[in-house]
Formats: sequence, structure tokens, C-alpha cells
Amino acid sequence: MIRGVVFDKDGTLFDFHASWGDWAAGFLSALSDDPGDLAQAIGFDLATRRFAPDSPAIAGTPEGIAARLLPHLPGRTMPDLVAQMNHLAAEAPMVPAADLPTLLEVLAGRGLRLGVATNDAAAPARRHLSEHGILGRFDFVAGFDSGHGAKPGPGQLLAFCRAVGLDPAEVAMVGDSAHDLQAGRAAGMLCVGVLTGPARRDDLLPLADAVLDDIGGLPDWLDGL
Repeated sequence: MIRGVVFDKDGTLFDFHASWGDWAAGFLSALSDDPGDLAQAIGFDLATRRFAPDSPAIAGTPEGIAARLLPHLPGRTMPDLVAQMNHLAAEAPMVPAADLPTLLEVLAGRGLRLGVATNDAAAPARRHLSEHGILGRFDFVAGFDSGHGAKPGPGQLLAFCRAVGLDPAEVAMVGDSAHDLQAGRAAGMLCVGVLTGPARRDDLLPLADAVLDDIGGLPDWLDGL
């Protein structure tokens, strides 16, 4: 029986391209008057404002993204660039992938414990959740900088289990990337992929127990169990 659900944030709770495409174009343009090399370094198409499926921005940490950008930004340092990225990321206009307040109310009403595990930093993650009025629905929120490591490692997911007193086998991990599902597998959880990020169904199927169009299908999937 599933008694808890832990969600990735970007591409899962929020539609990835709709949330981050315009933001990334503006961020790269703020870094350079000629952002083409920066965009190429992180697998971002400035014309379509979409990320390639293998972009480090999809499931990577801010430090990993900064590492790709720094060779094209003489004089910048890792701490400086990551701090700027985290500050501006908190202001990104997040677009929900489903009716989040209703979905989370339904899941909580079934007695499920809910968490968020993201490779974003914890502060902007909490701000995004708060701005959509759903932060209080979650029993646990962790970012890459929360002391539990980053996905695809299982640290954040196991910390969720400890925080809410559940065995990993009682938890479903829901994410839009291979990193998310690999973390779920490593933690010993059921894994659910969603298609509101850049990954395609065929990318997720080998790692997932189910692949849904979006998280709005979770209640029916749980009923099917």
C-alpha cells in the first residue's frame, strides 16, 4: 500500500518548458550580450526557448549548471554565479502542471504523506511552492543544499521516509527525468514518470512502474494499485 508520495518539482509539479524557457532566455541574456555560447553550453535553444532532453538544467544542480557556464564567463566565480542563479530562480514564473491545490487536497485527504525532493536549491523551491499556496501541503521539502545530497542519489528520498516514518516500499517517487526515477529505484520506491518535462515516454519507461501524461493522473493510478 502506498502511504506517501514524494515529488520532483521542475517538470513534475510545474511544467518545465513553460516555467523555465523565458526565464532561461532572460537569465542568459543578462549574463552576456551574446548568449549563444552560454545557451549551447547548457543545451538551451534560444529561438524556441526549449531545453534539449540531455540538458544539465533539467535534473542538474545549480552548481552543475554554473560549471557549464563558467568557461564562457571570464572573471566570474562559482559561488558568485550560483548565488545569482538562486536569487533569480526564486522569481521564475512557475506554471503548474495540473490543478495543484485540488490534487494535493485529494492526496492528503487519502491520508498520504507528501514531500518534494528537488535538485533546485531549497529556498527558491519553498518560494515557488508558497507562491502557489501549496507549501503547507507538504510534510517535507528538500533541495540539493539541504544536506541529503542530490538526485540521482537516494538521500533526499530516504530523508523524506525518515521524516514521516514510512518505509521506502510504501512511497511512490514521481518525477519527469531519469535522475528522478533512478533516485526512486535506489531508494526502493515505486517510480512514476510524467511527461511535463523534456523527457519522452520511451526515456522513462525503462525506469518507471508507470508513465503518466501529468500528475493529475495520480489518483486514478493509485486506485489501480
